[in-house]
This record gives sequence, structure tokens and C-alpha cells, in this order.
Amino acid sequence: ILTILGNSAVLATAVKRSSLLKSPELLTVNLAIADIGMAISMYPLAIASAWNHAWLGGDASCIYYALMGFLFGVCSMMTLCAMAVIRFLVTNSSKSNSNKITKNTVRVLITFIWLYSLLWAILPLVGWGYYGPEPFGISCTIAWSKFHNSSNGFSFILSMFLLCTVLPALTIVACYLGIAWKVHKAYQEIQNIDRIPNAAKLEKKLTLMAVLISVGFLSSWTPYAAASFWSIFNSSDSLQPIVTLLPCLFAKSSTAYNPFIYYIFSKTFRREIKQLQCCCGWQVHFFSTNNSAENPVSMMWSG
Repeated sequence: ILTILGNSAVLATAVKRSSLLKSPELLTVNLAIADIGMAISMYPLAIASAWNHAWLGGDASCIYYALMGFLFGVCSMMTLCAMAVIRFLVTNSSKSNSNKITKNTVRVLITFIWLYSLLWAILPLVGWGYYGPEPFGISCTIAWSKFHNSSNGFSFILSMFLLCTVLPALTIVACYLGIAWKVHKAYQEIQNIDRIPNAAKLEKKLTLMAVLISVGFLSSWTPYAAASFWSIFNSSDSLQPIVTLLPCLFAKSSTAYNPFIYYIFSKTFRREIKQLQCCCGWQVHFFSTNNSAENPVSMMWSG
């Protein structure tokens, strides 16, 4: 519920001010699409399976669930990586160079991200890697347990960890460390805090917001990655079901964090949310006015 409501608000505000969106903000929209896509396509089936105490459907639904999770997960990771790289380029470039990152450039980048994610999600379907149920039985993902005795699966998981997890994570960390060093040097040159330009303050706030989004995502998925990597070299029976369940739930909660971070750090997002609330409040007030008692049409609508 939090994921759908929060990210729907992000998409609604983006549509409302679409003509004013800057090119890097398109990546924020793409991240919201990936988060809400994961919630809609996966969570209802997982919740129903949890109530059923067993996976609903069969192999087809299991493959579908795992494919959607892999697709949206890789898309989110690569989107965060692209956000870090673009923010690094903007921070460390002159204004004229930063303007070269146009909306068309970002659209091409987003298209590449989705194609890259789709490629990795399809690979297990064509024979490189496998999809299967989680050890606790109410969710599906990559069949980690098959990889410790399968050269095919083992090569897939190592390649996936390297190209979809390790390298993007290292890129994110390196970019934000570079930005932090740049900001630190810039603030050292300005001794008086009152003389810091508003543009520099805004850049620092945007960077902090991007860092928190990335930290939230990586922190959510790290326990799951660790538990999955453990099951490659050890039997899944060596871990209690609760030990494999909690990292999975924690990873899925990553889709709900970002709208709260936007709300805290973005005045524009807060203003748009308040306007949406005012619109909803106006509609409720309109349908509940005393005039409804005198107007049969209004009375019918309010009923």
C-alpha cells in the first residue's frame, strides 16, 4: 500500500509538472515506475501465497514472479547507478557541459536500462541460470541452491553478481565519494557560510537525497544478497526458513522508501503533494456540503 500510494504520488506530480522536469528527474520517474511495477505485479501473489501457507499456482506463476522480481530489481539498480553517474558529471562539470545531458540523452539511457534488465531476466528462460521457489516456499526467485553443483548456474550467478550488483554498487559508491570530495573542497574555499550560493546549497541537498535513495536500496538488498550467496555454497537446509524470509521481506520494502525521502528533501514535491491533498479535500467537501440536502443530484453523488 505504501509503495503504490507513495510512488503514484511521485508519478502524479511528475505528470503535473512534466514540462518543468529536468533531464535527471526522468530517472527518478523511472525508479518510481520500477517500484510500483514490482508492487503491482508481484506483491499480491506473494501475499495470497502467505495466507495460503504455500505457493499459489504452479511452475508458470513461479517463473513469472521470479522474472518480474529480477527485471524490476535490475532496473532499479541500474537506474540508481545512472543517477549517481549523472549527478557526478553535473557536479564536476561546468554549467555549459552539464546542459549537454538532455532529456533525449536520458530517455536513451532509460531505454538501455530496460533492455539490459530484460536481457538478464530472460537469460534463465533460455537455459543460462534457473528460476525456482525460495526456501520458505511462498516466493520465487533465481534458484540459488542449484548453483553449487551446476557449472551453468554457477557461471550465471557470478556474472549476474558482477555485472548487476557489484559493479553498479561500486560505481554508485565511487561517484558519491567523488561528489562528497568536490563539495567538501568547494565549501572549504568559502569561509563564510552565509556567502554559500543557493545553487551550491541546492546541489548539496539533491546529492544528499540521491545518496539516501541509493543507501536505502543497497541496505535493503544486501542481507538478501548475502543469504543468497550463502546458499550457493551451502545447502539451503543450513538456514532456518525465518533467516531466508526476513531478508526477502526487507528487500521488498525498498520500494516504499523513496517517496518519503523525496517528501523530506524536495520542497517542490511537498508543495505538489499538498496541492493534491487540497484537490482531494475539495472534492470531499463538495460532496458533503449541506447543499446536498437541497439538491437531489448532489445528494445522489454524496451517497
